[in-house]
Amino acid sequence: MQIMKTYVGEKPYSCEVCGKTFSTKAHLKVHMRTHTGEKPYSCEICGKAFALKAHVKLHMRTHTGEKPYICKECSSAFSSSTQLKIHRAAHTGETPYSCKVCGASFVHKYTFRRHMQKHTGEKPYSCGMCSLAFSNSTQLKRHMPSHTGEKAFSCRVCDSAFLRSNQLKRHMATHTGYKPYSCEVCGIAFAENSNLTKHIRTHTGEKPFSCKVCLLAFSSNGGLKAHIRTHTGEKPYSCGTCESSFANVRNLKRHLRAHSGEKPFTCEVCSRSFAESSYLKRHMHTHTGHKPFSCVVCGWAFISNENLKTHIQTHTGEKPYSCDECHLSFSRNYYLKRHKRAHMRKKDLFCHVCDLAFSIKRDLSKHLKTHVGVKLFTCEECGSTFLHKPNLKRHMRIHTGEKPYSCEICGAAFGQQHNLKMHMLTHTDEKPYSCKVCSSKFSCSAYLKRHMQTHTLEKTVR
Repeated sequence: MQIMKTYVGEKPYSCEVCGKTFSTKAHLKVHMRTHTGEKPYSCEICGKAFALKAHVKLHMRTHTGEKPYICKECSSAFSSSTQLKIHRAAHTGETPYSCKVCGASFVHKYTFRRHMQKHTGEKPYSCGMCSLAFSNSTQLKRHMPSHTGEKAFSCRVCDSAFLRSNQLKRHMATHTGYKPYSCEVCGIAFAENSNLTKHIRTHTGEKPFSCKVCLLAFSSNGGLKAHIRTHTGEKPYSCGTCESSFANVRNLKRHLRAHSGEKPFTCEVCSRSFAESSYLKRHMHTHTGHKPFSCVVCGWAFISNENLKTHIQTHTGEKPYSCDECHLSFSRNYYLKRHKRAHMRKKDLFCHVCDLAFSIKRDLSKHLKTHVGVKLFTCEECGSTFLHKPNLKRHMRIHTGEKPYSCEICGAAFGQQHNLKMHMLTHTDEKPYSCKVCSSKFSCSAYLKRHMQTHTLEKTVR
């Protein structure tokens, strides 16, 4: 009867979890272990557990070194017949399994079946805890420890534990320093070949992973997956402290540091710590003096691209951040956020002279000085008085001779940043101030004002 079932293709035993059918009850029982995670067979040497007895037998060869399957072409030895079969294809070039959708061909039937799931979207292996589905049992097994918290792979050097064996392997390289994969272009070495492959794309510019929605291309599959979530709005990574959710695990880790206060990236020069590696990298420029981002208009150089973008707005006059309440515009998002806080505060402090309202007592005090003309900050050298402390500080440079703003082109130094900006125009020949009467152009507003007097004088003479 059992032979007949196999012959006619009858599969009377079906899985209640995923619906897959089997010809024998024994096969169904083995299959159920992919859902339950049961592994009744264990290795007597290292304790590793397996779902099938045959898998234990295969595993034992990693301890004994036994390789009973020999290639007749080159005498290479293998521990399993599957490995030998895949190897033989290297000699014959045979790829018997072809995809009718994209034309890709495969040596092994299992690899072909996994590939086909990319086209069909089939994910028959479901997690019983969170309903996430996977295309194969290996992915499901990797996922399960995220619920249990089990870290079965431990480092013998520092006792760090990991969810997966490849994570442990990566970690061990931090102890040994072994990095066998090096880039032929720049010499940077990596512990894993996959990391080298990704790195090489930074030189070649290759971006093999494309978004089907907007056709944007990426150098890694992980980058593409994270991008797709910008279309779907999916944010699967949640913070257990404040319930914020994120599209990728990197952003979640970065967010968690805001709660823990952790700053794992430390400067070797001054021991200052940072929450992100990019912050440390930018900070290092303050020690080296390296300013890789230069303005094409005036030549000023900056530590970060963000600072350069902000600087360029001084040339363009662009203020892309506007307030929804009062429509004031700002060149930086930080300035807008600071401004918005002023709207959020209750303005219950009023000026008795002009009825202007303030939310902070300090701001009201500053404002009152504009009415009474009180200048609390006095220069000890010449007795000049100022309304605000920064104005006194600028004035003191006249006495001290301090000139903190210097031109990187000719070395000329200035006491005020404004004067340096005016000076830079002499190098660029830029003349941003135009006369509305005769279209003459000038490098500073003072020259324009002086020029305007020639027009008013003409009118007087006429």
